[in-house]
Amino acid sequence: MTTNPEHNGGAVILLVEDTAVQALRFKANLEENGCMVRWVENGRDGLQAAHESFYDLIILDIELPDINGFEVCRRLKADPAVAEIPVIMLTTRDRAEDALIGLNTGAVDYIPKDNFADLVLLETIKQMGLL
Repeated sequence: MTTNPEHNGGAVILLVEDTAVQALRFKANLEENGCMVRWVENGRDGLQAAHESFYDLIILDIELPDINGFEVCRRLKADPAVAEIPVIMLTTRDRAEDALIGLNTGAVDYIPKDNFADLVLLETIKQMGLL
């Protein structure tokens, strides 16, 4: 597990999500499972935050108010300083085409926000060795 040496425990995660209710739900669930989570509300802040600290994982919504998540992921993966941070897309878009776009931009997984999203997200993070 490659976690931030300054954090004892689980993964250090950057959550980029514009909907407060959803962000707070995912943040609370991750923190209950030992993660340290920083939440930002838009793509521009997500790109900036990725450079400000060490993150084991970025969880990225697609429908953001300024820069969509696909473009944020492309920019992250094109930047050598942060390109190695895995990105999971967590979104209301549940079409296969969108999942393929997300994976082709460099995301390691694409999780639709449905009734099981919390469980699937936690299991994915566990399988990555971050929990």
